[in-house]
Parts: sequence; structure tokens; C-alpha cells
Amino acid sequence: MRLAEIKTRLAPLLASLQASLPAPLQQRLSGMAARLARAGLTRPGSLRPTRRGVLVGLAAIPAALLLYVLVLIPFTPGISDIRKAKSEQPAQVLSADGKELAVFKWANRDWVPLSQISPNVVAALISTEDHRFYQHHGLDWRRLASAAVHTFSGDRQGGSTITQQLARNLYPDEIGRAPTLTRKLKEAITALKIEALYTKDEILETYLNTVPFLYNAFGIEMAARTYFDRPARSLDVLQSATLIGMLKGNSYYNPVLNPERALDRRNIVLGQMVKRGKLDAARYEQLKKRPLRIDFERQTEPPGPAPHFAQQLRKWLIGWADRNGYDIYADGLVVHTTIDARLQAMATQAVVQQGNRLQAIANAAWAPRAGWAANLPLVQAFVRETPEYRAAIAAGTAPEEALRHLMSDHAFMRALHQQKTRIQAGFLAIDPRNGEIRAWVGSRDYTQDAFDHVQQARRQPGSTFKPFVYGAAFEEGKTPDDTLVDQPVEIELAGGEIWRPTDEGRPTGRAMSLRDGLVYSRNTITAQLMHEVGPTRVARLARDMGVRDSQLDVVPSLALGTSPVTLKEMVAAYGTIANAGDYIAPTMVTRIEDRQGNVLQVFRPARAEHALPAATTQTLLDVMRDVIDRGTGASIRSRFGIRADVAGKTGTTQDNADGWFILMHPELVAGAWVGFNDSRVTLRSDYWGQGAHSALPMVGDFYQRALRSRIVDGRARFAEHEETNLFTSLGTQLRGWFSQLFTRDKTSETPAPRPAPRRPALPAPEAEVAPPAGAASSAAVDVGPDDSSLALDRGETVIAVPQDMSAGSAPVAPTPQAEQAPNTTPAPPASANPPPAPITPLAPTVISPANGSN
Repeated sequence: MRLAEIKTRLAPLLASLQASLPAPLQQRLSGMAARLARAGLTRPGSLRPTRRGVLVGLAAIPAALLLYVLVLIPFTPGISDIRKAKSEQPAQVLSADGKELAVFKWANRDWVPLSQISPNVVAALISTEDHRFYQHHGLDWRRLASAAVHTFSGDRQGGSTITQQLARNLYPDEIGRAPTLTRKLKEAITALKIEALYTKDEILETYLNTVPFLYNAFGIEMAARTYFDRPARSLDVLQSATLIGMLKGNSYYNPVLNPERALDRRNIVLGQMVKRGKLDAARYEQLKKRPLRIDFERQTEPPGPAPHFAQQLRKWLIGWADRNGYDIYADGLVVHTTIDARLQAMATQAVVQQGNRLQAIANAAWAPRAGWAANLPLVQAFVRETPEYRAAIAAGTAPEEALRHLMSDHAFMRALHQQKTRIQAGFLAIDPRNGEIRAWVGSRDYTQDAFDHVQQARRQPGSTFKPFVYGAAFEEGKTPDDTLVDQPVEIELAGGEIWRPTDEGRPTGRAMSLRDGLVYSRNTITAQLMHEVGPTRVARLARDMGVRDSQLDVVPSLALGTSPVTLKEMVAAYGTIANAGDYIAPTMVTRIEDRQGNVLQVFRPARAEHALPAATTQTLLDVMRDVIDRGTGASIRSRFGIRADVAGKTGTTQDNADGWFILMHPELVAGAWVGFNDSRVTLRSDYWGQGAHSALPMVGDFYQRALRSRIVDGRARFAEHEETNLFTSLGTQLRGWFSQLFTRDKTSETPAPRPAPRRPALPAPEAEVAPPAGAASSAAVDVGPDDSSLALDRGETVIAVPQDMSAGSAPVAPTPQAEQAPNTTPAPPASANPPPAPITPLAPTVISPANGSN
């Protein structure tokens, strides 16, 4: 059919279509036709274009495209961003003594210069991805045209150059990955910018060091180690072709999961190398017949000496960098922290060694044919909580069948057994004078358990919470020599329920001083004291002293540590005691520098907040000294030989699920927690489950090493508080004048030295003997029927106990010199202050089991 015939047939159709249009629209079309005709773009009286109109129409298409490109330029990465990518450097984290703790890389990558990359890799890359790489300036127009022709014909092909691919890899957010015209234009614009700043070798080096290769391997160096266990400089032709072949589709040509596809793609790359003159044809015939060989091993970043600390620091540093316009992965920041690398190593070693000992005990207690088999309902509960069980139920499997199937899966049950029975620990050391964190160990092994048991885990603190009760009582005016009767206790709760706290031994019915109540960790004494002081006051004091992130239940049982808290909070609160009652928030960083060493910001210690009067704090500290000298923490002296001025507290929770110990020194406060991730799993031992035998050895070993290496001064003493006011100063002056006027002994003119804080003589070092297997209770002191009630909170052991404590006299703890062997009884002490009015004992017939707060 000729063109004239087509016009003849379409004319009536167009006329009828125009007649059917609304009148206003017909007028607009007529006006537009007239304007086009006057401009010479169409013939008069019609919309047929003239030759001029055709040329203008053809020119309008590239003009519109050019205008669109100009509009897109501001939305592409700027020149400064490209220069930054060229010189990006991750943040480096240093300890207080200059040791590297971590490097914050955005990916698992080891940058190598182009000279350290095998020439086979470069040849394979250029031959396959961009054989005119050295001839173009970012865009290969011939390849683009060829790719467009093939795409329009139904055979879609890519036309991106290496530079365009680099732009896409460096700036995925700015450019995007959607197959749209806008993305291709942004990619082309960025490629031209990169070519203007980078040399060809720099482009190749940057590309090969940033391209991903699966399994968290970025760059050719990590890829070579991951798939062939060798550096990039040692890759041969076959290995180079295999890795370059992955670039077309990492997952599709994965040599680990899809070796046949990877082999075919490798040979295609070899063929391209022959085509571009990079490989001899005869050698190609030999190489393509060889099988695909890989030596696969995931490359993981070394965790560093303080991995949990580094992860917490990374979160904080990202926020700081965002607020101040820095990139922690590219700007080369140098972060100086408070960690002491020597103390960190000591803490890690102490946790690992004690953790391994306890793991051996846990393995015996939870052997598959022992504790694991004996607790079938608990094991079944573990199985029902697994993702595998939930997935089976979601797939329509009956609950009984899903449980039976998983219980019979030996590999599944073995992994579950290892996961549930793996002992865990947390350790933290803080300088109480400024709040600087000196050591942070979040778990036994970061590679096995990255969960941080210092800041993330919340567990019941048990008896380590009791000092807050006694601190509140001393602040109210009570003294360590005040007494309470060791008797059954019943406290009515808000809902009408009765709380009956108990100890391991039965109450003696005798008076006990508050000092001994804390030293021997008596729950009945602490509960009565809590009832007198009030939970609200205790909770407020705990928050003021440092327990600020965890929610505390304002109930009487809070006295025995029933509200879960973090180890970081507890160590910080004990730091308040060591710092004369002033709380200083823990800090991690001292200063941040740029890559040239210029200081960007200096971080001073947090402002001290007064939480407890200094005199009250000194009283509490003196009582807690006795915990170490003759109470539940006595093995600090006897086993580890620590003679320094220290104070602390042990803690154990119900069923020995958690073991705690925190020790205070004037220059360092350190604490440890030991347990399992699942609190339903315990060591199943009244001996090893105690904080005195699980957590204390970690802290004791740490302090022993720190004191021996003189990082911590063993001669340092806690500051003694002196009341200073107008009356005391006038009295001192008057006594001085009187002495000068009437005293004949001139030697008395020299003032006597201020007495040191009350420090009982230290016991002689002695070895601590572990209990025999199956006889955990034999490690405790052998006592009579009445004295057994002084066995402290559950599981905690005392070296010696008072003898002949009558209801009419407050007991005085024996001095260390009077301590005898565990099976002997010390001499009766002298009577203390007269007792207060007797407390009417409650009926001893309604005692419930321990509530698990010890």
C-alpha cells in the first residue's frame, strides 16, 4: 500500500476524530497549528512538519537529554567525596598505653597496592570486563552502542566500563542499582568525575580492592585468601580467571555452591584472555581441561584484645561522628580510650582460666547421660524454644512429632547441649577516682558468644546488693554495732502475701550486729534492716550510687538482690563507695584525633555526683573490709595473698544460678559475674555455684597480677573522712593552746600522727583446698548445730564464726589471729555494747524455702 493511499484512508478518520473533540480543545489545537505554521515548523493548514520542523524535532531529543543530565549532576557524588573514597582510612582505637585495640573497617578488606596484585588478575579483568579500558575516559561509546543494539534485539547486554562499575560499587546509595535511565546517567556522570581524578592504575587498584566476593570478603586480597588460601600476588591464571568470573554474578558463579557454573565461567574468561591477546591459544587448550580446585576458608576479622569494649565503643563513636560530620570508616580517626592493655590482658586471662575450670565442672554436671538426661522436661523445654521447632510447627508438623524428630537428631541435640551448658562470665574494672574503664571482658570467648555480659546482660545481683541496704541504714544513723535478732522474719507485702526470707541454716534466735549481718551475709538480718529503712530509700540510694539503667522493683525482697541489673552498674556503684560516696559515670574515651594527629575533642571525667555522705561511706567501707578479712571473701587474703587495703562483697542467687564478686581498692574496683546464658541451667553444686568459688577467683587472680606488676599500688589506702566544722576546729585550737601552756613534756608538742582507718591484722596466707567430687559441702567450715546457721547466704562460706553468742550480747567477730583450722572453734569474744530492746520473735513454724535472692 502506497503512502498516498494511507493518507486518503486516514483523512476521514482524522476529520471525524477532530470533530468529536470539545470546542475549547479544537480552538487550542487550531491556535497551536497556526503558531507552528508561522514558525515554519509545519505546513499551513495542517500539522505536517516541514524539513525545518523535522530538524528541530531531531535536535530537541539530545537537547532534552543534555538538560536532564545537567539537572542530575548535583545529585551525583561530589569531587570531594570521590577524593575521600580514594584515601579512606578506618578509625583506629588505642588503649591508654598506646596499644591497638580495634580498627573499625566498613568491610572485611585488606587493601593491597596494584603492584601486590598478580598480573594475571589484571589481564583477566581487562580482557573480560573492559578491553578498551586504557583507551576511553570512563565511557566506552562503541560498547554502549553495541549493548543498546543487542538489548533492543532481545539479547540484553551490559555496557558498563570498569570505571562505571567502580562508581556503582563506591556509591550504591547515591547512584542506585535499578535498571533505569536515571541510574545509568548518574553512573556515567560519576565515572567521568572519577576519570578526572584517578589515574588508570588507581582506578584498577580501587576497583580490585572494593569489589565484593561473598562470605564478607571484599577486595581481591580477601577473595584470594578465602577461596585459595594465598595472597593476591600469588594467584595463577586459573585462580585469577575463577575470581574475575564471579564478578558477573557472585552468587550464580559461586565456586563453593555452584562449581560447575564457576568452571564454565572460568573457561569463558580464559577464552576472552586469548581473544584479547593475554593468553596463548595452545595454553588455553590445556588450561580449560583442568578441574576447578579451591581451598575455601572464611576470613574473619581478629576480635582484638577487648572486643566487647570495642563493640560498645563503635556504637558510641558512630553517634559522635554523625553529630560532628565524620565517617568512622573513612576519615582516619584515632580514638584514645581508657583501657589499660596490661590490665585488659590480665582480666582476659583470669576469665579464661577460671572459665575453663568451671566448664569442666559444668561438663560433668550436665553430661548427656547425667544431668542432661536427668532433666528431661527441661531439655524438652529447650527444644520447644528453638527456631527449628517453631519452623516445624509452622510447616504443619504436629508438636509431638516435631519434638520427637528433633530429640532424635543427634547433631541438633549435641549443638543444643553445647549452647545451653556453656559457662559464661563478665568482668569489668574501673578506676573509682575518675570513672575510667580499665578492663572489660564481656564473655569467655567473643568468637563463640558475642553477647556482652557486662553491659547487655541483666541478672539478679544477689547479696552484692546488700551494701545499699546497709548504706541507707548507716545514713539514717545506725551503726555497725547495732544489733538485730537472727530470727524468722515475716513481712507482709502490698497484695497481702507474706515474704519469708531464710538462710541456708536455721536462725539462732540470738542478737547479731549489723557488721556481722553483712560480713556473714545473713538474709534475716538484712530483711529486718530493709523493713526498718524502707525499700524506697534503698532503691533511691542504689540509683544515686550508679544503678541507673535497670528498673528496680521497690519491694522488700530488693534487699536480697531480686531485681536484675548489669555488671557495669554494680561495679560503678561500688566505685562510688571507693570514691568516698561520690558517683562518677564510667567513661571510655579520653580524646579523639584526626589522621594528622590534631586533637578534635578531649573528654574529661564526668562530674562527680554526691550520693552518700563521706562518713557514712567510710563506715560502710570499713564493714565491707571485714567481708574480705574474715567473711565470705576471705580467700582474697588466704588464697591469693593480697595484703592491700581492699573491701568487697560476694553474691549468689537462687539455685546458684548467678555468682558475683566485686572488690574495691582505692585505685581500682573490679567485679565479675559467672553463670549460664539461660538461668535455668546451673552448676548443680552448692560449692562451685557460690560467688565465692566461681566469680571471686577471677577477681582475685586479676588483682594478684596487677599488684605484682605494680600497675596498682599495694600501699594505697582509702582516704579517711574527718568531720570539719567550726566547733571541732575551735576545740582543736583550744586543746593545742592548753597543751602548750601546761604540758611539761615538750615532746608532746609534736602532734601525734593521724590514726589509720581500722585495719585488723591480716591472716597468714594459706592454701585453699578444693572440695572432693560429690562433696561440695565439705569445703565449708565444720560447725555445730547452732553455729551452722551462720553459713551466710546460700552457698557462701565463712572462715570462722563467733562462739557462744547469747541473746543478751552482741557478737564480736574474732580477730584473724584467733582463727583456727576449719574444724576448730575460736575463743569467745568479749561482749560488745548493750543490746537494744529485744525483738519479739515470730513463730518459727512458718518458714518457706529461700526466695533465691542470695
